[in-house]
Amino acid sequence: MISATTPKVSLVKSFTNPFRNAIATARTCYSSKGIITDQDVNEKHFHIAHSTYQAGHHTTLQHAHFQFAITDVSRHTIWSFLHSHPFYNSEQVSQRYVEVKPGTFYVPPISGSALELYLATQNKLMDYYHQLNESLLGVTTSAYLDRFPARKSDQKKIDRDVKKKTQEIARYVLPVGTFAYLYHTISGITLLRYWRYCRQYETPQETRDLIEAMVRLMLDHDPEFGEIIQEPLTLEETPEFAQFQQFWQGKNPTKEFINEFDLSLDGRVSKLIGWSEQAESTVASAVREVYGLASSELSDVEAINKLLNPAENKIFGENLNLTTHSKLSRAMVHAHYSFRKKLSHAADSQDQRHRMTPGSRPILSTHITDDPDYITPVIVNLDEKSKRLYDEAMSVAWDAIRKLKLLGVSEEYANFLLPNAVSVRFTESGDLLNLHHKHQMRLCYNAQEEIWRASLDEALQISEVHPNIGRFLLPPCSQRSMSGTRPICPEGDRFCGIKVWRLNREDYSRII
Repeated sequence: MISATTPKVSLVKSFTNPFRNAIATARTCYSSKGIITDQDVNEKHFHIAHSTYQAGHHTTLQHAHFQFAITDVSRHTIWSFLHSHPFYNSEQVSQRYVEVKPGTFYVPPISGSALELYLATQNKLMDYYHQLNESLLGVTTSAYLDRFPARKSDQKKIDRDVKKKTQEIARYVLPVGTFAYLYHTISGITLLRYWRYCRQYETPQETRDLIEAMVRLMLDHDPEFGEIIQEPLTLEETPEFAQFQQFWQGKNPTKEFINEFDLSLDGRVSKLIGWSEQAESTVASAVREVYGLASSELSDVEAINKLLNPAENKIFGENLNLTTHSKLSRAMVHAHYSFRKKLSHAADSQDQRHRMTPGSRPILSTHITDDPDYITPVIVNLDEKSKRLYDEAMSVAWDAIRKLKLLGVSEEYANFLLPNAVSVRFTESGDLLNLHHKHQMRLCYNAQEEIWRASLDEALQISEVHPNIGRFLLPPCSQRSMSGTRPICPEGDRFCGIKVWRLNREDYSRII
């Protein structure tokens, strides 16, 4: 009999006395004797932890960090919960570069014919994954050799690189319930927040199981954290639950929202919908303030050039992202932009890792209708067999989800069969400082294709409303070329094969 799966978690690294360390940091704020250590803390000081916690003074709980090794957790829960906020660090196995093994997927607590259908569909989608890996070889090899004609004699390298490219595309048919494994590091306060709000959409049961295991390990390591920990809110206590019931009571999913959203994109992956009207003059004024200059001494255009032109601001050629530490570069935070976006679950799982350009992601079940709704990578459309297999996989997934619901399976569990290709619609915003860094990374031809297209959309649209700013939204090779940094491409043997720094952005084009 197949049993429901639960995430496996181990505590790898942590502070020695994290709870007492929090008290020590609080006491240090008012200490006339210098630094207070956790060795100076005893139970008579516990009231400090209670009072600071109750008052919302939680920075003391940010010092202690916990590093967890997590396996057998679904990609859906990672997207919905672990990576849905900025206060974490993860290193996660990549479906782009690591082949996914059969049988590695979340099994919900269902039984009978529903479980049989669920397992059969997971296995079918895995079969489509392997078939696509094969069917895409020809068109991908052709595109690869167009980009790297000098490698035609190196069959081993061709085979290795093309396999990674086909895996990147074939993964779109894998269900979001497919397992991942990762290191996940968070502070004490983040773990307490996890526990308090772990029962929420999309995956309340798997998320609860995961966070309960993490909290149990924390308390095993330092039982004194039990002094302040609160029990989780129930799903019914979350505002999303009450309002979801209000809006959706007796209502079937409709295409009205989807049609309205998609039409508003005007054919783009990412549509600019809001921006700081006076961004250029505001940013230019901030540059002048850094140096104590009047507008007569430094014009707006000259100020923006000093700030954003890598030939003038050479930290854009650095390997480290130093913009938040530079007095000059911090002038970029005053320009803000908002985008309406439509990405696949797979692409958005990477997009959300840019935590300083946050998005308001949906309760995904409210976007799911009985009709397949998915993103198709460009290269799939170039091969007839691959396109047929791809569309078949999508139909298999949606048909199984519909049948599971008819069998009484909850949307929470049925939606683990949604493919990575499922469309995610949301709005994302960021200031220029963090958008600049994101575009520098994601306009690279090695970036995941969907995010690359979204970033190109964004950079070109910013250039339309703020040309003096937008012209400097460029990939790393272009930034490094302008700054005089060598080598121009920072990717080493991962060089994309195109001298992108010699191209105008309007001429950017790629298939793989």
